[in-house]
Amino acid sequence: MSIRYDGQVAIVTGAGNGLGKSHALALAARGAKVVVNDLGGAVDGTGGSVTAAQQVVQEIEAAGGEAMANGANVTNLAEVEAMVKDAMDKWGRVDILVNNAGILRDKSFAKVSIDDFKLVVDVHLMGSVNCTKAVWPIMQEQNYGRVVMTTSSSGMYGNFGQTNYGAAKMAVVGFMNTLVIEGKKHNIHVNALSPTAGTRMLEGLIPPDVLELMSVESVTAGLLTLCDSEAPNRTILCAGAGGYATTQIFETDGIYLAPEDQSPENVRAQMDKVMDRAGEKKITAGFEQTNKFVAKAMQHFGIEMPKT
Repeated sequence: MSIRYDGQVAIVTGAGNGLGKSHALALAARGAKVVVNDLGGAVDGTGGSVTAAQQVVQEIEAAGGEAMANGANVTNLAEVEAMVKDAMDKWGRVDILVNNAGILRDKSFAKVSIDDFKLVVDVHLMGSVNCTKAVWPIMQEQNYGRVVMTTSSSGMYGNFGQTNYGAAKMAVVGFMNTLVIEGKKHNIHVNALSPTAGTRMLEGLIPPDVLELMSVESVTAGLLTLCDSEAPNRTILCAGAGGYATTQIFETDGIYLAPEDQSPENVRAQMDKVMDRAGEKKITAGFEQTNKFVAKAMQHFGIEMPKT
């Protein structure tokens, strides 16, 4: 099996450096035409220059690939729409979107300003929303699309000093979950990558010898599996230092309390049963939780489930 993207067009945001650059180079090396998007700012989002994106394009072209540079700010929907239009005008389609652009403004919650909190959420969450919104009707019309969000262990598990970053990174998982449902009939698969790599975001935080193990290329190997025609759907793929795993959200079976017993004291008294993982299930849509709870209540009252 060989994973290829011949004849396909990919947009990679934040592709001037680090993971995004690695993603763009690898997609191009396997046949994709690539829009290399990068605002060209610092890690905290300040500044801007299209130079970094242009340099990546030069590398792709030197290797025999096709690419175009774009400096759109992903938080600006008009700029994002113009970027997508440029891609359509040049190549006529968009098959892959990798939402990779991001910034850091780390501080403990007590010290972080609301403006810094909002900006980080705006770049990671709304940047992903804007880019996905711009390509979604194209992918629907094509009856094909592959969208990848970039989440983080900081969002799924927490990390000191990253309430803003963590909130945004968990939010894109929720965004993904509903897009999966809405995109299914149009053959649009939506997944998330949770990377850990030795990028400039980690400089000064991790010893140099450890950073060497955390290559961006090892993460990109995982990313590529989320972009082709055989890509999974609704998968959170974790990748770093040559390790690959998935994060999945499960819900315990839980308990049922009759109306006369529905008090906080009784919930607390049975918390061990509430948390018991025996019989836990992977929930793939919000109504499944509702159906489970309603079924327990109907069973208690002897109400038969309606036949469908």
